[in-house]
Amino acid sequence: MHPQIYLASRSPRRCELLAQIGINPKVMAADIDESPNPEEAPAEYVIRLALEKAKAVQAMLGDHEILPVLAADTAVVTVHKILGKPADRDEALAMMRQLSGRSHKVLTGVALVDAHKICSRLSVSHVTFRQVAEAEALAYWNSGEPQDKAGGYAIQGLGAVFVSHLEGSYSGVMGLPLFETAELLRSAGIAVPDITIS
Repeated sequence: MHPQIYLASRSPRRCELLAQIGINPKVMAADIDESPNPEEAPAEYVIRLALEKAKAVQAMLGDHEILPVLAADTAVVTVHKILGKPADRDEALAMMRQLSGRSHKVLTGVALVDAHKICSRLSVSHVTFRQVAEAEALAYWNSGEPQDKAGGYAIQGLGAVFVSHLEGSYSGVMGLPLFETAELLRSAGIAVPDITIS
């Protein structure tokens, strides 16, 4: 199947999620500065980064490319503080202490850019962790899973054992909310399989 979109991400999870709804992307990631702006709200942050990633890939492709560019960005937020990817073990353990026994938000911004328009959507989910013992948090870090994950955990992996409650989008917490993504793709004329009952 020929690629239908460019995906501005190297994330294998996002590729897998797109495949789940029958979309075949061509991967072409862009390196951008992901630092939050001063006083920037988390929702504005994830939308801005998604748009910047999509626009950066579109600029690299040039005017001749007709395929739209899809991008996403995810942030784990506790009391208006954005938890990024942990730089090291100590930061990952500190993040786990903040998440342990509490609820937090996971915000994912999705953007689609083509020659004619720029669209974006926001997914907000609420995730609650059970109490996580320090030894568990250390063992989790040693598994290698948290090292490149926003908030220091992956709900689709071993990190799922910490999640006692989820309200919102499971795929959004993974990094690409499929409901919002499908809406954007359809608005750009890209066929997303409809589920019909016969």
